[in-house]
Amino acid sequence: MFDLADPAFLANPYPSFADLRERGEVHRHDGLGIAVAVSHAASAAVLRHRGLGRIWQDALPVERFASFNLLHRNSLLENEPPAHTRLRRVIAGAFGRGHVQRLRPMVAELADGMVDGLAAEIAETGSADLLAHLAQPLPVAVIAELLGVPVDKGPSMVTWSNHIVKMYEYGLAEDKRDAAEAAAAEFVDYLRDVAKQRANSPGEDIVSDLLRSELTEDELVATAVLLLMAGHEATVNVIGNGVNALLTHRDQWERLLASPELLDPCVEELIRFDAPLQLFERTATTDVEIAGFRVAEGEKIGALLGAAARDPKVFDRPDALDIGRTPNAHLGFGMGIHYCVGAPLARVEIAAALSSLASKLPGLELAETPERRPEFVIRGLRSLRVTTG
Repeated sequence: MFDLADPAFLANPYPSFADLRERGEVHRHDGLGIAVAVSHAASAAVLRHRGLGRIWQDALPVERFASFNLLHRNSLLENEPPAHTRLRRVIAGAFGRGHVQRLRPMVAELADGMVDGLAAEIAETGSADLLAHLAQPLPVAVIAELLGVPVDKGPSMVTWSNHIVKMYEYGLAEDKRDAAEAAAAEFVDYLRDVAKQRANSPGEDIVSDLLRSELTEDELVATAVLLLMAGHEATVNVIGNGVNALLTHRDQWERLLASPELLDPCVEELIRFDAPLQLFERTATTDVEIAGFRVAEGEKIGALLGAAARDPKVFDRPDALDIGRTPNAHLGFGMGIHYCVGAPLARVEIAAALSSLASKLPGLELAETPERRPEFVIRGLRSLRVTTG
């Protein structure tokens, strides 16, 4: 069974997943303390099964994690119907009022400006960090626009998000748990202030939309934080992991340059090829059987999305990067009632980043081998230094 502390596994978990898949579709992982589904069919079943839900359990001790628990108790992601149905209807309605389409030209303009900045630093110093210049600031700027908050608040929101999502990893050190609670408290306080401002002076933003809904203040704050964390973390890591994949599979980068019409399938393939979210948990609300494996009521099972994405029963040559791959039944945005409500916006952001890079920096190359972040569940890079040939 794979070891989350093994740097070689974290660098490339996919051979370990393939080995597990050959031995069965579901396995008990003692280190994680849960069962894990490694085939596409079993992972999809975990995500769809109505006997498996997102049942939030407070981080303990409760008094130590008051803000972290508040955000998750009231989150769309951590609730089942009827609470989930009510929250999702409100959030989907906010997105459905034209926010994504309204943002499309702005996203493209932002990406172009950020790639220009990337190019300028490369010209001046010889290389630049693509994460710092593009992958990280782009989704934050978009979320800031959605929430109607100043773009210069972006770095603070990124810091808060980075600390909070560390809590989703296994075996986290106590100082990092404390940092997650401190970040959650600062984020909650900031968004309560934003909500008060919008109550007095509504605008054309999602916070104003949510204030007009039946959400409680805690639900509104939790929803705004979820939009930032989910929208930022996933998009940053698809862009980072994806550009790294394209530049280490040069034929596919050249293929995108020659055939811009492949942009949309390219986005899907990058989500599949090196999934930004590797594991998504469910809890059994009754006894459930997944691919012959019994999950008793109250027990947890995880869908290993990275393993599902390399299943040869679903994907031809699953270890190959193929930007023209169609169909592409990856599970990167989930499945079932918890399918990512922000998936359309994430696709717009990723496509804008790739399109701008391809048009402005066709000679893009890696300046050095990037270093991976030492986490498993949320898979990404510390930096991605690039240059031009």
